[in-house]
Amino acid sequence: MMTDRLSTLDLALWQARPHAVADAARAALITAFDARGVTVSLVDYQVSHLVPAAPEAEPFPIENTLPGRAFASQQTVRDERPDGHDLHLPLSIYGDRLGVLTVTFEQPPGPDEVGELTAAATVLARALAVADTRTDVFRRMRRSSRLTLAAEIQWELLPGRACVADEFELAGQLEPAYTVWGDNFDWSASSDHLVVSVTNGMGQGIEAALLTQLTIGALRNARRSGADLPEQAALANEAICAQHGGNKHVGTLLLRFDLASGQVRAIDAGSPRIYRMRGGAVAPITLDQQLPLGMFNDTEYVEQEFSLLRDDRLVIVSDGMHDSLSSSGEPYGTFSLPRALARTRMQNPPEVVRTLVRELLAHTPEARLSDDAVIVCLDWTGRVAEPAAAAPSALDGEPEPEPV
Repeated sequence: MMTDRLSTLDLALWQARPHAVADAARAALITAFDARGVTVSLVDYQVSHLVPAAPEAEPFPIENTLPGRAFASQQTVRDERPDGHDLHLPLSIYGDRLGVLTVTFEQPPGPDEVGELTAAATVLARALAVADTRTDVFRRMRRSSRLTLAAEIQWELLPGRACVADEFELAGQLEPAYTVWGDNFDWSASSDHLVVSVTNGMGQGIEAALLTQLTIGALRNARRSGADLPEQAALANEAICAQHGGNKHVGTLLLRFDLASGQVRAIDAGSPRIYRMRGGAVAPITLDQQLPLGMFNDTEYVEQEFSLLRDDRLVIVSDGMHDSLSSSGEPYGTFSLPRALARTRMQNPPEVVRTLVRELLAHTPEARLSDDAVIVCLDWTGRVAEPAAAAPSALDGEPEPEPV
């Protein structure tokens, strides 16, 4: 139910011009809730800092700050001080974390006010998401340095950094955030299925970015035309071959999740790797590798299948993450990545991604990646509880091993 104060905020946001949405929210919330101050902070591209949407305001780290705690936990955080009371509320839409709304009061807000402000944060997040497609103000605000042209192309391809539904929670990140060139990820969810792709365009710089852009565009075009996974791969392969004559290719992983059953159809056409955590144990899912997209025009792609159970976690990384070398020459994916996956088992997917990126940069000399990297984390809830398995019969024979 929308209260009068929420209705007033909603009207103010939709009457504001896109670049002025944060200012409109600040004015409306101060008036409606008799607040002493309001700050809208947006997360930067590297998901390391929050940037207040105010003139001359300085970014501050997510780590070890109360607004950062609200952002990381996606829970409201109170800060009661002698000189005022802050309420830090996460700003997110469909699980995509945009930033934090901080409202300052003279006296501690009551439960009803906290509930209304929680709803107000949702209203504001939606308005910010729409405004972000119509102005560059918020994109510029979130940048701690200039994006390369290749990175600009890659970030514009993303549907978002995270998504939450009843059956799953998904998050991903590109690194290095400001200079990424060929790695990307994409997803689309319907009432019955989730489709995820992870791509790794050959080469560096603008050429790799344009190659990945062509690939994702071709995959989306095929998917939106009703094509299944093999057809999507084949049509994207043809598009790349037609443009580059077999001289360039794109490592690609395609996944299609059945939201009701947990069955996953997969095509492994290149370098991205999958790890599954089940019951605290981490193991790679090994699929038959097929040719990367774009090598040969007449390539036929074949689906494989594996299954997910409730509370399974999938982590997908490109070779830029898996093969990144430490100063001693150890690839990150050999020992450090499996250990990190075990340590982060209690974190939500966006925080898993943020932690793994931070550890990857610490693993790499001078935090300089020699190749760009993508990481995607998906937690599986499923639509219904798993039924109890029947005891095997002597007639059943030995079960076929599941790929791991």
